[in-house]
Amino acid sequence: MTAKQVLLALRKVAREDKALFLPKFFQAIPGGYGEGDQFLGCVVPDQRKVAQQFRDLSREELVKLFASPWHECRLTGMLILVGQFELAAKPKNPHRDFECREIVEFYLANLNAANNWDIVDSTAPKILGPWLVEHPDERSVLDRLAASDVLWDRRVAIVATYSLIRNDEFDEIMGLAERLLSDGHDLMHKAIGWMLREMGKRDSCQLEKFLKRNSKSMPRTMLRYSIEKLPREDRAKWMK
Repeated sequence: MTAKQVLLALRKVAREDKALFLPKFFQAIPGGYGEGDQFLGCVVPDQRKVAQQFRDLSREELVKLFASPWHECRLTGMLILVGQFELAAKPKNPHRDFECREIVEFYLANLNAANNWDIVDSTAPKILGPWLVEHPDERSVLDRLAASDVLWDRRVAIVATYSLIRNDEFDEIMGLAERLLSDGHDLMHKAIGWMLREMGKRDSCQLEKFLKRNSKSMPRTMLRYSIEKLPREDRAKWMK
């Protein structure tokens, strides 16, 4: 299995209409957050099928996919890595911890390939997040990523907390959300609001506590996302 074969498989399912639409959707336009990215025109379900077909791709070939100018090659490579992590994480795997650590370290070493929100959101809560649930002593990586000048690193830090939130652990998202409250990018406002909303679905008291401290200084998009699942009267109260 090679990266070239993955590219050929993706070309077979590429669609011309999507190749025209996706650059605008992912702002791969001058001044956009995805400026300069290139698209074959593949939809995600087809990329998942290709990822399954090449689930045993070597690390060496994955690195080639991550270096590709094509967005779909990078996303498909990351989806392959997610599949490899999920296989390594099976409870009956006798080398579970070693193999999972290796994949997490490989993921972090190649984060430059996760250079748009779809790649981040498809991987951070599937690789880094589950690892940190089981290894709380390594959660300082979230602080390091949150301090990055790279937008996508900061989004990885936020979205990875989804696994912790699902484990009813809220300290990380509460701390990171307050730390990044003044982040200037709308994609961060959406990501933080999204994770706060997920926290609120599990513990509305924790969300209310956060909103009481920060609602007046939260960017409006972040606030709107965070209260989306609250009753209408509560949403109206916080939006005021």
